[in-house]
Amino acid sequence: MYESITSAPPARVPAGVPPRTGLWTTYGSLLRWTMAQIGVMLPLFIVVQALLAAGIIIGFGFLIPDIDTPAARFLSTGAPTVLLMVIGFVMVPQGVAQARTSGTFTYMRALPVPRPLLLLSDLTVWLAVALPGIPVAMVVAQLRYGFSYTFDWPVLVAASVLAAVMAAAVGYAIAVLLPPLLAQLITQVLVFFVMLFSPITFPASQLPEWFQAVHDVLPFRPAADLLRAGLLSGGHGVHWQDFAVLLVWCALGFAISVRALVRRA
Repeated sequence: MYESITSAPPARVPAGVPPRTGLWTTYGSLLRWTMAQIGVMLPLFIVVQALLAAGIIIGFGFLIPDIDTPAARFLSTGAPTVLLMVIGFVMVPQGVAQARTSGTFTYMRALPVPRPLLLLSDLTVWLAVALPGIPVAMVVAQLRYGFSYTFDWPVLVAASVLAAVMAAAVGYAIAVLLPPLLAQLITQVLVFFVMLFSPITFPASQLPEWFQAVHDVLPFRPAADLLRAGLLSGGHGVHWQDFAVLLVWCALGFAISVRALVRRA
């Protein structure tokens, strides 16, 4: 009889992440490491966003016979929200699911760094990926329909960042809560729900009253209305309950993600 003892080798830290460093130094190193993983794909993401914006603004316009300027404005100002939701609710979960399948996610959680910083670095990179979609959609709409915007910059910036962070945080929570295959399946369903059944590119009044009430607590319509208020401030007001809905969903996504990262060692 004999007893063999095997010990796993200590987890390696990405280059530039010394152990027991300050939070900002660790966050910066994780951010650089995460950006290096996705950096080569950033031009492709921008191209995909441009094609998606063109598909929404131009393609959906073909479905509306003799589209007038108000309808074109509503459709065009909803397109940036669709892009942010697709990045957050589709690309983020799929990216995390792929990292879980390949083992990269497990490796990152084994690093001697605070788990919330892993989430924060990922969300920062996805925020950088998502936000360029807004000017892309604006340019496509301007070229297609030729109308002018009336910007409310504080509202536009706050709504854009909050909507992007919310979508990425909830998408991340979906990816860490569910098995990778199920998470990817749910993201495919969300694509159709966001594009076809959410009052983003069409007024909520076209939905049944009970479905309008559902969208009052879902994040899609509030995000679209806030972005629209920032792009067309002259015709759309800001409703602060929309900010509250997005903040609640954002906090929920962060709470679920951090809890999953801490508990699943």
